[in-house]
Amino acid sequence: MKLQHYLGGLEGLPEPVNFEKRVFVEEWEKRIFGIHVAMMGLSNHLGSALPKYPIDDVPTAFKDEWTWASLRTGAEAMNPFDYFKFRYYEKWLGGIIEFFLDKGYISEDELASWQTDLAAENVSPAVDKEPAIDRQVVEYLRKGDSPRRDVAHPKYVVGQRVRITNVPAAAHTRLPGYLRGRDGTVERIFDGDYGYFVHTGDGIGDPMPIYIVTFNPEELFGERAEGGPLTIYAELFEAYLEGV
Repeated sequence: MKLQHYLGGLEGLPEPVNFEKRVFVEEWEKRIFGIHVAMMGLSNHLGSALPKYPIDDVPTAFKDEWTWASLRTGAEAMNPFDYFKFRYYEKWLGGIIEFFLDKGYISEDELASWQTDLAAENVSPAVDKEPAIDRQVVEYLRKGDSPRRDVAHPKYVVGQRVRITNVPAAAHTRLPGYLRGRDGTVERIFDGDYGYFVHTGDGIGDPMPIYIVTFNPEELFGERAEGGPLTIYAELFEAYLEGV
């Protein structure tokens, strides 16, 4: 099974590639991005992040963990037909809504009521009563947090040939489908062991080395590969590699 979010190199998809370069096409997309950033800035994992934040002192009702991995997992859990139908930030919105429903922050009835109010333009703007929340989110925007947890402990070395695993598809993966079972060469090893925050079920989650692996396009795509001196580079967690 190929998950819908990593179909690069697969022919016959129903829609042509969209080369839209604007970050936000519609105004509402900015609000979705802002909600996601606020959730990241208030995520409870920041108490043990690098750098460490005083998240326990922030008067927020949001008491769960939310990272890029959470966003990707939620969006990619959508029905595949909806995934291809919706726009980029609509996928984000779907993942965020499902998270709030699953965690009990909102109910299905509340969501339906808000949808009705929005359609009738009967919604008053929210009033910020907790400036400490704003300060925390701004601080996170300035400093961010790193998934690095240790120096690198790599199993493979630069120049070594490796084979990409073909582990069963999980609910979410960072392994491109078109690289599964292919051979490549280690080009670079990052200088730390990095966690992914979410355990995907296909090997990643705990801190581990990350590699840049190079591939010959002809070995990946055969006669369909474009001509010329081209090389494909992929950043891959160590769990996705095995010795040749």
